[in-house]
Amino acid sequence: MSDVPILYSFRRCPYAMRARMALMVSGTTYAHREVVLRHKPAAMLAASPKGTVPVLVLMDGTVIDESIDIMHWALEQHDPENWHARVDAELVGLFDSAFKHHLDRYKYAARYDADPLASRAAGLAILAELDTRLADLNFLGGAQPGFNDIAIFPFVRQFAGVDAAWFAACAPQRVSEWLAILVASDLYERAMVRIEPWAGGRD
Repeated sequence: MSDVPILYSFRRCPYAMRARMALMVSGTTYAHREVVLRHKPAAMLAASPKGTVPVLVLMDGTVIDESIDIMHWALEQHDPENWHARVDAELVGLFDSAFKHHLDRYKYAARYDADPLASRAAGLAILAELDTRLADLNFLGGAQPGFNDIAIFPFVRQFAGVDAAWFAACAPQRVSEWLAILVASDLYERAMVRIEPWAGGRD
């Protein structure tokens, strides 16, 4: 058993991003094992056979392999910015389901045999709803970033990156501003530090 939790992660995965940021804001000490997805480590697959990141293995061997559950676990240990009091599960669920569905079919249209422009339009409609929520707020739930922002924005970032010029011209203004602030944050920068792949990743 490890003396700290072990996180299997992949830098660019939006699910892993939000898990890392919650662990960081909670002040949790953990061992980061960066995964090469085409060479998934046997230790990770033994802990979570579904083979997706993030995977958090606790000191007693308990495995948490859903990113939202990792976020909740981290904040249950310590929640210095009061994220848990501002959780909107319905909003997060919308982005984890409908928005992610359209994002995948926009970004990977050939893989899904989808119409990327129709998928982009459907994603944009959801962002318009988000823009309305942000009309009188700096962040989703108040003046400071919280659970909802961190759970959602990695997917909006990915959507924006498919065609950055189009997003800059067409995305709702408040969503664009909100995304820019979060991407420029110290928390995001710390979560996105490049880490060498785990040396045991080919075991």
